[in-house]
Amino acid sequence: MTLIEQMGQAARIASRQLATAGELKNDALKAIAGALRQNADKIIEANKTDLENGKANGLSASLLDRLMLDQKRIDGIAKGVLEVAALKDPIGDVISGGVRPGGLRITKVRVPLGVIGIIYEARPNVTADAAVLCLKSGNAVILRGGKEAINSNKCIANIMRDAIETAGLDKNCIQLIEDTSRSSSTELMGLVGYLDVLIPRGGKGLIRAVVENAKVPVIETGAGNCHVYVDEKADIEMAANIIYNAKTSRPSVCNAIETILVHEAVAEKALPAIKARLDEKNVELRGCERTAAILGDCVVPADESDWETEYGDYILAVKVVSSYDEALDHIAKYSSGHSECIITDDYKAAKRFTEAVDAAAVYVNASTRFTDGGMFGLGAEIGISTQKLHARGPMGLNELTSMKFVIEGEGQVRV
Repeated sequence: MTLIEQMGQAARIASRQLATAGELKNDALKAIAGALRQNADKIIEANKTDLENGKANGLSASLLDRLMLDQKRIDGIAKGVLEVAALKDPIGDVISGGVRPGGLRITKVRVPLGVIGIIYEARPNVTADAAVLCLKSGNAVILRGGKEAINSNKCIANIMRDAIETAGLDKNCIQLIEDTSRSSSTELMGLVGYLDVLIPRGGKGLIRAVVENAKVPVIETGAGNCHVYVDEKADIEMAANIIYNAKTSRPSVCNAIETILVHEAVAEKALPAIKARLDEKNVELRGCERTAAILGDCVVPADESDWETEYGDYILAVKVVSSYDEALDHIAKYSSGHSECIITDDYKAAKRFTEAVDAAAVYVNASTRFTDGGMFGLGAEIGISTQKLHARGPMGLNELTSMKFVIEGEGQVRV
């Protein structure tokens, strides 16, 4: 039996305890929050090693930002853990029920998925976020982070494992695969019999690799080729402010926008106003010919790849469209199904957009940066699902559960 198979077996045993752990789960979460704060210096020290290695290996500024942990971010992680502890426990919730004509009482109740695997990249906060959401929803978790954050991940995972053990739970509720080679992720993808579901969190390449190669069920998350469409009846100042926020507040995350579409009727007025805001963060614009005709030589000519790319950086693709329908067609062709937005004062245009656009989150006059479990009132999230089964959008506690039927009788037999 390999080490990862042993981890799977240990996780399976731990998951049985978690399924009936009740209030012990909250005790463990509170212990984790306290331990993260108490050991912040240790985490920051481990993270410094990852940052130094990342700089030496040429990681981009946006990836280094994802990787970095400081006191403020650790406090934020700990605060998030306590927020999850305060959320209602979904396990045991009665989803529906009734009494059959023969007297059988049948209820559908919420139960844990069991053992969840998470494969992710250079974001050590995911180590904590994913683990605590799995724990609260009664699931054991096997984490496999990227090599860029391995020292941070090991430190955080060990702190959490020690904390939950002091609360009376099996520390194997949370396990981290320390081998960051490709073979370890391949083995995790094939951990049939141990993993109930595998969730990838990261870039398009990682997600595609997991979806195409996993032998266990996968929930597809994360890829965010998100758009803002500026309609002919848009408030231009509002559009500029929303686009500025949606692109620049944190360009490396999946709910940041990558393309804006501007109706030709307002393009000559809207594009200079939008560019003026984006210039505050030196955003590079890659635009169509009509965009370049309005904004001049500052626009890098866009090609087909620009409409397909999730930049994760201060780069924005820009296209002037001749009609509402052209905007819808462009989004339908290039969207990753994450978050899409329309800026308009036209009620009918807004309503049609929300009905026609096929995405997990569809916005009217608001930044796509709100696509987040915390912003949606779900607490921390395990990821943003861009598929339609078994969950869609920010995945909180309920999305980490399944259900079972409980049937109670008084001696009934089927004839």
